[in-house]
Amino acid sequence: MKSDTTSKPFPTSPEEIAAATAGAPTNVRDPECGYDPNDPAAVEAFWKDAAVRRPGQRGPGRKAKKVLLSVRYSPEVVNYFKSTGEGWQTRMDEVLKRWVAARQSH
Repeated sequence: MKSDTTSKPFPTSPEEIAAATAGAPTNVRDPECGYDPNDPAAVEAFWKDAAVRRPGQRGPGRKAKKVLLSVRYSPEVVNYFKSTGEGWQTRMDEVLKRWVAARQSH
């Protein structure tokens, strides 16, 4: 049996936001915080460029770190890298990156 939700719904109306803000502590001490949460100017500077998302709302997509490509290699090359075990494609990528870096340094 699924238990009831323990979290409160996200405030959406101005009245709900005001009530949630009124119940918040006035002086916060958080040593892991990247800014002083008691300094309004520091809070404003930290959150200036923040994008607010509601629970369940997706954020912007990330740029792909790699390019999907169809390439043909000789069987000897593929068999060699496959014989090195799991992660062979990553190792093949690392070898190619070193080769490119060596060529760019000349």
